[in-house]
Amino acid sequence: MENKILGLHHITAIAGDAQRNYDFYTKILGLRMVKKTVNFDDPQTYHFYFGDEVGSPGTILTFFPWPGARPGQDGAGMATEIGYSVPKGSLEFWKDRFEEKNIRHFQIRERFGERQLPFLDPDGLKLTLIEAAHSDARNGYETELIPSQNVIKGFHAVTLTLNFIEETAEVLTEIFGYKKIKTEGSFYRYGTDAVENAAFVDIFILPDAYRGINSRGTNHHVAFRVKNEEDLMTMRAKVLEKGLQITEKIDRNYFYSLYFREPGGVLFEIATDNPGFAIDETVEELGNNLVLPARYEAARAQIERALPELKH
Repeated sequence: MENKILGLHHITAIAGDAQRNYDFYTKILGLRMVKKTVNFDDPQTYHFYFGDEVGSPGTILTFFPWPGARPGQDGAGMATEIGYSVPKGSLEFWKDRFEEKNIRHFQIRERFGERQLPFLDPDGLKLTLIEAAHSDARNGYETELIPSQNVIKGFHAVTLTLNFIEETAEVLTEIFGYKKIKTEGSFYRYGTDAVENAAFVDIFILPDAYRGINSRGTNHHVAFRVKNEEDLMTMRAKVLEKGLQITEKIDRNYFYSLYFREPGGVLFEIATDNPGFAIDETVEELGNNLVLPARYEAARAQIERALPELKH
């Protein structure tokens, strides 16, 4: 397990209306908001984190809600689909739920030997519920809305759309420690044996695809997981050895991060497990309060006035 990426840490996407985004992920999908904060680089914009009860790595989908943002366009050089793991036999529950709630969804399909239900969030972000081939022992976040036998457990896979595969595959295998698992048509699955879940990256090859436009309804970046800062800096050295540019270590309060753009154009982040989301709220309080990094506390009143009201 040494010097390997521990699967997916989080994925960050762009939304439009903040209230609509919050309502969909908490009230339709039944995820927990584990942190309500601001974009550290743009404090007049929310940053929402949705996941399991404690925000475990491998369950966290985050959003920058930008009211009025134009629709984005999926394309080459982007993460284009987020796959969540759900219990076997639960897709019919979710299909019925989406029909009842008028959520746009598509026919149940099979890929890599797994049943999948693709759907869209209110901004057009592409998501998929997947009955994982292996047994997923994660509990997910149980609520009265979603019974335990149907609960979303966390990430299963993320799909990258690329024009070419070779150099991106080298990053996954030579730096991250992933291995090619299987191929199905134009889809290539890579996985790591360092963790049991959130372990797959699927690559969809479209040689003639145009570059995507990153805006509302698209993914901003994919974050991969390491245990701590020591492992983070080991990964940084490996990225540099590959001849790629990578940032210095950045403190995101709840994890430490590095960012680099892999050769196919997708923005990758490497993020630590530590210190986690319970450093400024108790587990019971997670997501209930607007929490700010220390450097913005003096401007709290101004920031709160600028942010749209959010009803829980």
